[in-house]
Amino acid sequence: MTLDYEWLGPGMFAGALVLLSLGYPVAFSLGGVSIIFGILGIALGVFDPIFFTAMPQRIFGIMANYTLLAIPYFIFMGSMLEKSGIAENLLETMGIILGRLRGGLALAVVLVGALLAATTGVVAATVVAMGLISLPIMLRYGYNKELATGVIAASGTLGQIIPPSVVLVVLGDQLGVSVGDLFIGSLIPGLMMSAAFAAHVLIVAFLKPELAPALPAEVREIGGKALGKRIFQVMLPPLILIFLVLGSIFFGVATPTEAGAVGCLGAIVLAAANGELTLAAVGQVCDATLKITTMVIFILLGSTAFSLVFRGLNGDQFMFDVLANLPGGTIGFLTVSMVTVFILGFFIDFFEIAFIVVPLFVPVAQQLGIDLIWYGVILGANLQTSFLTPPFGFALFYLRGVAPPEVTTSDIYRGAIPFILLQILVLLLIITFPGIVSFLPNLAM
Repeated sequence: MTLDYEWLGPGMFAGALVLLSLGYPVAFSLGGVSIIFGILGIALGVFDPIFFTAMPQRIFGIMANYTLLAIPYFIFMGSMLEKSGIAENLLETMGIILGRLRGGLALAVVLVGALLAATTGVVAATVVAMGLISLPIMLRYGYNKELATGVIAASGTLGQIIPPSVVLVVLGDQLGVSVGDLFIGSLIPGLMMSAAFAAHVLIVAFLKPELAPALPAEVREIGGKALGKRIFQVMLPPLILIFLVLGSIFFGVATPTEAGAVGCLGAIVLAAANGELTLAAVGQVCDATLKITTMVIFILLGSTAFSLVFRGLNGDQFMFDVLANLPGGTIGFLTVSMVTVFILGFFIDFFEIAFIVVPLFVPVAQQLGIDLIWYGVILGANLQTSFLTPPFGFALFYLRGVAPPEVTTSDIYRGAIPFILLQILVLLLIITFPGIVSFLPNLAM
């Protein structure tokens, strides 16, 4: 390629981002840009049409990818658990147990968010469930709107870093590393994120009790035996499911895909035990699974076409040269890649970031000798912030859809800011101390 046409690769990348920022569907934005720049490259004599012949083989490769099969399993499991009433029962029970503490209800939301993250990994289901159940109660008993909405939205995003996580499945595929190792490596960072949220709630409640009051005694009164029975009935099922899914991965009994299938079966059993396993519920769950999985696959097809043309125009070499020669070496690359992902998270979804941007970073990370498991976990923690960052954070949208009229969009946005800062703090700790990620994988080996 002559010097005159080196702009085609970066121009293709910029064109895709412009279309995405204008709201065009991701898969068609990527595919459309690929076709336009492919034809332009052929007309200018700088793109070999033989690259297009590799497309069918790539498509069949995606369809045969065993790792990606985990995505519909985890989506099905999350949707089925949403129907089983687990979130509602957990929130009610935790509210009764912790309601005597200032900030106890918000603390219950964090704990339930972490438990649901380890059983579903689906942000939408968690945020909507907690928004419908806990937000009206928190507002009724005098909780600050910003604290209430912030803790619900932030706790809902824990499913992106606490395994099993669809984000980590996608990152494992894009990085070419074991999804099981990513799951194990992300467990401690996920628990750190949960602990940071809980500590923030307790500190706010201690310093400003009026923002997070304790529940009145009559609301949380329940007999000791009845409470003990309720805790046993409500806490045991999700803990068993967590052990079946994550334990089978950690102990090497099952791959993440096989563990996802086990989780689906467990979710069906729990739904049946709660009397929620109806034909209509199964239909809704299958419909949701089909829609989200189809979206992911179409984005993958679009990103595959994009990567082929981008490579044919030598865009990948251009980006490699830029990223590999940044001042500061490894530190410079990590800084640029993390800032890029964080900024893009304000405007586009994690799927687009994972499929468009991450493949550009992988060769440079390999060249610099960076541990890809560690790099995948810090990318996952960074991508978690994309669900909270205004104006397009999806967790904020989900909560806005179920919040009462008296809660404004600005309340939700302002409430999310402290939790975004906490996520960044935990991310910096993971980057500074890589042993946080590598400890459990090394132990498992």
